[in-house]
Amino acid sequence: MSKVSKVSGATQRPAAEDKPQIKDTFHARERFGCEDTEDDAYLEHLLDRVGEAGERGRSKVTVGEILQVVGPRSFAPLLVLVGLLITSPLSGIPLFPTLVGAIVFITSLQIIAGRRRVWLPPSLMRVKVPKSKLRTALDWLLVPARFVDRHTEPRLMRWVHGCSVYVVAILCMLLAALMPVMEFVPFSATLAGVMLTTFGVALVARDGLLCILAYGLMAALVFVIMTFIPVGSA
Repeated sequence: MSKVSKVSGATQRPAAEDKPQIKDTFHARERFGCEDTEDDAYLEHLLDRVGEAGERGRSKVTVGEILQVVGPRSFAPLLVLVGLLITSPLSGIPLFPTLVGAIVFITSLQIIAGRRRVWLPPSLMRVKVPKSKLRTALDWLLVPARFVDRHTEPRLMRWVHGCSVYVVAILCMLLAALMPVMEFVPFSATLAGVMLTTFGVALVARDGLLCILAYGLMAALVFVIMTFIPVGSA
């Protein structure tokens, strides 16, 4: 009996040792709703899932329906999605950047607070987006999404783990607070969308290089806003 137990323990030991390793490897991704997957076309598949919400019979899609197909634990993917949408033709809809800003602010605040599931106010969940415009935006985003999928990989992971994640969340909150102002500053909302997408993809793909790139874009955005904000003459 003891020999059998010893042999069983030996055969089961690799699985027991592998389990903590997998948990540690993907801890940050699970924490922010990122799937434990080696998907090489993550963004493309994310857009496909959002497109499923637009395949229903109504002429408009609610934010709640989009969140449902993305996933209620999808903090980082939600940042990716709203960042992509703000760089698309949807940004031409009045008050759309402000809507995105509200979603990003609430989502980032929940990351800092340590929540496990995304919560949005019912008033935001009921906001509707025209299905035709959503479909146009998703088609427009497909090519850049494929490009990003091909060039992301786990690297410089200290930039997307631990305290670095909270720095990202704080910067996303600052971006969100500036969104209403960006409605009046040319190209600033698009640059902010690129930043949100870059931060989100960095968390999903554990790509620290993308995170560093987003910091550089943040400096560029500040420069653009300061250039266009009127300054009183001395």
